[in-house]
Amino acid sequence: MKKNIGNTIKLGIFVSIGILLFMSAIYFVGKKQRLFSRTFNLSSVFKDVSGLQVGNNVRFSGINLGTIDAIEMLSDTSVRVDMILDESARKFIKKDARASVGSEGLMGNKIISITAGSPGETAVLDNGYLMSISPVNLEDIFIKLKVTADNASTITTDLAAIMSNIHQGHGTIGKLFMDTVFASNMDQTLINLKQGAGGFKQNMDAAKHSFILKRFLKDKKKD
Repeated sequence: MKKNIGNTIKLGIFVSIGILLFMSAIYFVGKKQRLFSRTFNLSSVFKDVSGLQVGNNVRFSGINLGTIDAIEMLSDTSVRVDMILDESARKFIKKDARASVGSEGLMGNKIISITAGSPGETAVLDNGYLMSISPVNLEDIFIKLKVTADNASTITTDLAAIMSNIHQGHGTIGKLFMDTVFASNMDQTLINLKQGAGGFKQNMDAAKHSFILKRFLKDKKKD
């Protein structure tokens, strides 16, 4: 008899705990789906939802105000997203607000982010539409980064080859830096040019004091 009573008590405790857990689950799911609060509906059309799923959060000014209710493909270039939002936030969301697809962190779940819009604009209506902003495609960014990295690698390889040729004395620049005979000849050429320029200046100074030249200049002035 005592054994049956003990089993009955254990069964009652087990059932009570099960009912409590079931009610808690219903409460949290209902809270997430806004089943216990006043809500309104909004929709927006996107070209690409980037992996957005039903049940993901909708944020306004960084606050979770609702969830994604449905996602429907209208054509090959447009996808409609239906949202359920808390009614208390509707007065802050204006008709010119914009919806965009984002993510929770760098690699987190996809979400819808809504901007506030203009302060003087009227609030959105229930079952209204918001203009959308095309999301940034991370795959395109990664492709561009890979192309940039490949180009940088090619440039680095070419620079290494050029520096190697210079170090080995190949080419004009290599000879200029590494060939001592070529460098010496270049130095001597520059010295000769400098001396030639100095001699030319001296000849011109001497010509200015020449009697014949002075006479010629006076005749030109008289003419």
